[in-house]
Amino acid sequence: MSPLINILRAVAEPTRLRIMAVCAEGELTVSELIQILGQSQPRVSRHLKVLTDAGVLERVPEGNWVFHRIKPDGLAAEVVNALVLLAQANDEEAILDRRRLEGVKAERRERADAYFRKNATEWNALCALAADEPRIDSAIQAVLGDRTIGDLLDIGTGTGRMLELLGGIAHRAIGIDLSADMLSVARANLTRAGLARCSVRKANMYQLPFADRSVDTVAIHQVLHYADDPARAIDEAARVLRPGGRLLIADYAPHAVELLRSEHHHRRLGFSDDEVRSWLGAAGLTLERIERLPGDSLTVVLWLGAAQTAPAVLKAAGGFKAAVIQT
Repeated sequence: MSPLINILRAVAEPTRLRIMAVCAEGELTVSELIQILGQSQPRVSRHLKVLTDAGVLERVPEGNWVFHRIKPDGLAAEVVNALVLLAQANDEEAILDRRRLEGVKAERRERADAYFRKNATEWNALCALAADEPRIDSAIQAVLGDRTIGDLLDIGTGTGRMLELLGGIAHRAIGIDLSADMLSVARANLTRAGLARCSVRKANMYQLPFADRSVDTVAIHQVLHYADDPARAIDEAARVLRPGGRLLIADYAPHAVELLRSEHHHRRLGFSDDEVRSWLGAAGLTLERIERLPGDSLTVVLWLGAAQTAPAVLKAAGGFKAAVIQT
């Protein structure tokens, strides 16, 4: 009973309930919480320490930033989920906090959109800062192996480089992105490459416009470090995977190159194997393979997740059935 009492004592305070409610929507930094709560840094930090000491929140230090998020499992997570629902029901302050949280997220998106608009044509060169592109391309092809990749979905397609690399061995391939500038470049690249089976469309990675179990292979290449909620993006990718389908994530190992955050708007400075394994497991996927590609100052990692119950043969046609959701 003692752990439960400690948790209840920690959360039984108005500001700490507010912190719990907004952190339940995704990981947040102290500065973002200050903006949402309208309170001073010392006061917010004090409340965060109480919640962390009680095991309600966990701190994720990363370079000059520290992210705070609800502890994903155990007794604290169960208590938090129940309390957040009760605390948010018709509560005016909670409604205002959610509005301010959406404002914080909108500011992040606008900064990222401005960056993508500015750098769309140079995107491939920026992605190659860590290791040479041919080496990464070869590793991706080796990780996926000789098996057909069926219907391919490239999330955050950017300039369409993954479609150019894998589109020729896919039955069909679609890339989605929120940046109109990136999609314009991607369309030009696909036309130039003669990849008629590949297409791109504007869509949100957190709300994919595809039905459950409608895709054989999903690629998320150099995208998660921009994401507000990587776990949610992985969960949505897993939703559209057919039984036996595979999710390929290419991103950075943990690093301390703050320039990528300050100048290139990376939200996260890489991911650990345990972190990715945890997200995949929560989405119902198994981490099958890890491939590391060290560069001068950054290491690119390929994580391959797989959905359970592989069919004998991948579907040869009829993929990408549209979901009810339209974006």
